Amino acid sequence: MTTALTLTTGQDPDGVAVLTAAGEIDMSNAETFAAALVEAVPPSGRPLVVDLTAVEYLDSAGLAALFHHAERIEVVTGPLLSPLLTISGLADLTTVRTR
Repeated sequence: MTTALTLTTGQDPDGVAVLTAAGEIDMSNAETFAAALVEAVPPSGRPLVVDLTAVEYLDSAGLAALFHHAERIEVVTGPLLSPLLTISGLADLTTVRTR
């Protein structure tokens, strides 16, 4: 059974590409999440903003997808996931902002 995950793409007011995830990211849907990251990374070389503020759970499969794109993303998260992204080392490789 696939865990509920909603992915939407758009741009912020400055024209920066944003991938917004809501729900849970785990091994049942991590491939979908990884594919969305690949599709959403802009060819311009500007980083993709990955908005995880509405993500309630992120397992190692979801983390692996983020690590794979660490050079091309910036992550926005809520207080729930912020410690996980720091402890995992992702915050050492890319910008992680907490809202």
